[in-house]
Amino acid sequence: MMNRPTPEEKEQWERDGYLVFENAIQGEQLKRLQTAFDFWADECKEEWLERVETADAAATFYDIPNPLEKDTIFIDIIDHPSYYGALMEFTDDDVILLGPQVRTVAPWPVSYTGWHPDVGKDNPIHIKVQIYVNDVPKGGGEFGFVPGSHRHGSGPYKRPLLQESMPGHKSFPGKAGTAIMFNSCGWHTSMDNSSDTPRKSIILIYEKRTPGRVGPTQFASIAEHCNTPARRKIFSLDALSH
Repeated sequence: MMNRPTPEEKEQWERDGYLVFENAIQGEQLKRLQTAFDFWADECKEEWLERVETADAAATFYDIPNPLEKDTIFIDIIDHPSYYGALMEFTDDDVILLGPQVRTVAPWPVSYTGWHPDVGKDNPIHIKVQIYVNDVPKGGGEFGFVPGSHRHGSGPYKRPLLQESMPGHKSFPGKAGTAIMFNSCGWHTSMDNSSDTPRKSIILIYEKRTPGRVGPTQFASIAEHCNTPARRKIFSLDALSH
């Protein structure tokens, strides 16, 4: 079932550039997601630490490599009904996945990234959904966004010395299972994680389809788990059927 955004949600999206879906992932599905996240983060940790030692990876965060191939729960959240309808609405029913980031952010007094947009305002609509896998309190590396910064004519913006000094920003602490959808040309960041708990989240990256943006072989390894036309389309697997 696909729930389209309400008129109020569409208005907020156009005005502010973000929507928050509380309890997007919940119950047994959330437990399954947490279990898979923790298992694979632990399995991949040694390889990450080796890459940190050789200066091939950052010490402040790490991503589980190729998560879609490791557990089907990571596939199931790509077109999750809690936010799939909004993704379709804002991409004129033509959304594709660019990729997932299953990310652990270590406690650190300074964020691993500064304020930034991901794409320019002339890029095809580019959307991210960040899902909290554990509870993320204020000061725990929560997502930060500048409402309205996605709109043409907004700004100019520049990185402040301190994350909290960004004018007009809003930060988003939340419970496990919360999903935050945002327009990626808006200015955003991970706030400083001054807690003693790693921030566990999944960042899903989408875009309105453009020719050649994602090749039909990029997600071919999970084709057996994509059994509906809609799912094949979001993974750009529909071309393999022709």
